[in-house]
Amino acid sequence: MTHPDQDAEIVTVRCLRDNYAYLLNANGKTAVFDVPEAAPILDALNARGWTLDQILLTHHHDDHINGVPELVAATGATVTGAAADAHRLPALDVKVDAGTDTEAAGIPAKVIDVSGHTVGHIAFYLPAIGAVFTGDSLMALGCGRIFEGDAAMMWDSLQRLNSLPPETLVCSGHDYCAGNGAFALSVDGDNDRLKARLDAIASSAQPCAPATLAEERATNPFLRAGALAAQLGTPDEAEAFAILRDMKDRF
Repeated sequence: MTHPDQDAEIVTVRCLRDNYAYLLNANGKTAVFDVPEAAPILDALNARGWTLDQILLTHHHDDHINGVPELVAATGATVTGAAADAHRLPALDVKVDAGTDTEAAGIPAKVIDVSGHTVGHIAFYLPAIGAVFTGDSLMALGCGRIFEGDAAMMWDSLQRLNSLPPETLVCSGHDYCAGNGAFALSVDGDNDRLKARLDAIASSAQPCAPATLAEERATNPFLRAGALAAQLGTPDEAEAFAILRDMKDRF
């Protein structure tokens, strides 16, 4: 996917069973966001003749970092990750704090705290190309299971992401679209936009991410907590989100 206003290309790389990593090529440099395993990323680099300069990590879970040592050994790429999570991440060359700025492939990037799935989880927002790399926070048609934080923390994180411009591409860490879509239909079955999105996903061999934030707002039940609140028996969006997350955990 090439950005029209800048010489930048984003490539979704399928890894493991259902993970996504993302290559970003711009300014003669290449970065990758999360490294579930090295081989598919190396294959994607080699197919395009790109040299990897930089690895950026969203959080410490094994299925997002396991390939880092092999990829560093093969490419010499530097590794960027959250200072708050450094003790659980591979060795970092660049430690960043939420609320500060860094860069990816020479493009300025804002570091956003998206704790909830884990504490210390970050996302990387690149305004110049309108993309945010969210790991296991906001996902295509869903959000990450809450392992270390709580529902209020995850809701706040999703609200930070939801405040980005609607055309922002949400580059999320998994292909959970079948399960997420089934749950979404179970709570939002009259949503024609959701049905159309699921039909498009089912008829395509392409990855289901990235998708625009506008598309997530229209189809992702966790961003539609306010619209679904009444049927869930609460006037409060945050409480509706907590109910939805609990329902999804048991779905």
